[in-house]
Amino acid sequence: MNKPRLQDKYEKEVAPALKEKRKFTNVHQVPKMQKIVVHMGVSASLEKGAIDDAARDLTAITGRKPVIAKSRHSIANFKLREGQAIGCHVTLRKEVMYEFFDRLVAAALPRIRDFRGVSPRSFDGRGNYSLGVNDQTIFPEIELDKIKRTQGMDITIVTTAKSNEEAHDLLKMMGMPFAEK
Repeated sequence: MNKPRLQDKYEKEVAPALKEKRKFTNVHQVPKMQKIVVHMGVSASLEKGAIDDAARDLTAITGRKPVIAKSRHSIANFKLREGQAIGCHVTLRKEVMYEFFDRLVAAALPRIRDFRGVSPRSFDGRGNYSLGVNDQTIFPEIELDKIKRTQGMDITIVTTAKSNEEAHDLLKMMGMPFAEK
């Protein structure tokens, strides 16, 4: 099986450029993407089929079966019971991660209406980047005819970078369209 396009780009262009730019002495100091976590939260007040719809959409988008997240505590004000399904998530690593990142950057993000780039301020201080997407229909894998409700998702890109600046350089070189400050 061939390597994904972005993995090849990382190994041949991005890693050597980052090593040169940041003056790293060892190849293991160069930051790289570890995993991508895609999470869909579903309101507990929606009907039972909502979690199944979210899981089906997440399966179509990522190609992996999502894990159903259940609530840990009962909260009366939110009409939430312990053990009730409240969301689903998928963790992507290695080749699948690079393929998903490629589709996210090349196909999905440009389909957002009035898209001017993703926020460069969404780093967590440890080199991880999170972004929220309001609508799952930006992904070409989703069939618009079968959508019952619009569902947002959170996408977290976990890197081995030690700082936000290193992670920003890595993602910028990988093709992430950051908005200009």
